Amino acid sequence: MEPRLQRFTAVLLLFKVCWLWSAQCLSVHFSNPQPVYVIRGQHLLLQAQIQRLDTEHVFKVIWERSEKASGKRSTLAEFPLKESDGRVSLENQGATLRIRDYQSADAGLYTVTVTDTAGQRRFAQTTVQEYLAVHHVSVMLNVSHSILHCMESWGTEPSYTWLHDSVPLTEKLGHVSSDGESLQVSGSFCGRFTCVVSNRLGHSSASYTAEPCDNSNRSTTTAIVLLLLLLTVVAASLAFILWRRRRHGANRPQRLREPYEEHL
Repeated sequence: MEPRLQRFTAVLLLFKVCWLWSAQCLSVHFSNPQPVYVIRGQHLLLQAQIQRLDTEHVFKVIWERSEKASGKRSTLAEFPLKESDGRVSLENQGATLRIRDYQSADAGLYTVTVTDTAGQRRFAQTTVQEYLAVHHVSVMLNVSHSILHCMESWGTEPSYTWLHDSVPLTEKLGHVSSDGESLQVSGSFCGRFTCVVSNRLGHSSASYTAEPCDNSNRSTTTAIVLLLLLLTVVAASLAFILWRRRRHGANRPQRLREPYEEHL
């Protein structure tokens, strides 16, 4: 068989294998399927994973964005690189998209489409959203189950922390749910319970105040300690005074008696 015919046969066989087992040929995907959150003013960086056989060559890479509200799709960049405004750029032969100074209007569904020299086309999608600060934290009580629920409006990646009377909550007072949003009170339901919600842009908090905790035992203990301390000080002072008097008496010089006084 002639070399040209052999090459043509190999290409046809390769196309057949790719058609039956597309995962073995050209493919594109994002390593993280979760939405991408970007803080306004920072850079958006999307990295697509393009896989292909050694015999395949990428002909074109197109990045597009679909607006969330209208669904309108617009082309952001192409590889080989065409003219750009400098804010949007492609790297790594089109596999990486960079947008400088991210704004709210840049949010949406991003699609990367890869085409090889044989016309085979694959695409992948990921969602990009703006990273939002924590807002409007509130705490509600489920009276029947002694559960406090912490709610937050729209902050991105919120993290929850519970305080009791301005100090970290202990296991003795309650159990926090795995997501941090709920607190099951197991100890005395008294004092001030505070939920602090935070993320990369700051924090906000809200509190629920129950009846004041009974501190009578604590007050009694404090009074006893103070009384014992006072008695210790008084006893030490008396002992010191007696010691000084005894020492003064022992050091007083004795008067010598004259010989004639013995016959009187």
